[in-house]
Amino acid sequence: MKTLKTLVIALVVLAIAPAMTAQTVDEIINNYFENTGGIDAWNKVEGAKMVGSANQGGMEIPVTMYQTTDGKQMIQINFQGQQMTMLSFDGENMWSTNMMTMAAEKSDTETTENMKKNMGSFPSPFLNYKEKGFQAEYLGKETKEGAEVFKVKLTMQPIMVDGKEQPNVSFFYFDTENYVPIMSETEIPSGPMKGQMAISTFSDYQEVDGLYFPFSLSMAGQAIDMKEIKLNPEVDNAMFAFPEDKK
Repeated sequence: MKTLKTLVIALVVLAIAPAMTAQTVDEIINNYFENTGGIDAWNKVEGAKMVGSANQGGMEIPVTMYQTTDGKQMIQINFQGQQMTMLSFDGENMWSTNMMTMAAEKSDTETTENMKKNMGSFPSPFLNYKEKGFQAEYLGKETKEGAEVFKVKLTMQPIMVDGKEQPNVSFFYFDTENYVPIMSETEIPSGPMKGQMAISTFSDYQEVDGLYFPFSLSMAGQAIDMKEIKLNPEVDNAMFAFPEDKK
């Protein structure tokens, strides 16, 4: 009888062991926010101004980026003394500077509507992701950038491509030691590179007002080094508007 009891206990322990050791997607996400400042502090972020530089053929190009939790964002560069807006979105309209004519041009309707659908990406698409209507799924461990990572699939609001709705899926890779994302992959939905993966990398996490942000980024092969990140800066909403609308 004692042997049978011991066997039953052993079987129970074996049965629950995987559940005790396995990661869940919410554990990964919660650990990420806990290790980078705490969920309460992240929820107090309303916007950010990020100043850095991009290296283009050995030339350092100053970059300034603004993002807000209500979806507004702007990316500006200073190229040979000229300030250009690579992207600006005021919540309704999206526009950029035409590099050839230097004139401001609005984005097409489909691109703008897709931007509206996923305005919950800042400061992180994983922050309160369920309330945003996003879905997250843990897909197991892999090795990326020489590190063991947790692979997480994030499904955001569907986008329109050439008039047809399609899923909006990204894959994030969280370092298993620190629980911070070091890479993301998103399938390119249209254009000459359709079907290929757009890869972004994140490294050199540094503290900013108690929260940790990556200061070294690579997006679409373009490396950006952040010099300064300022949280909750004073922002004039008019700066995001299309120039003609300002007039």
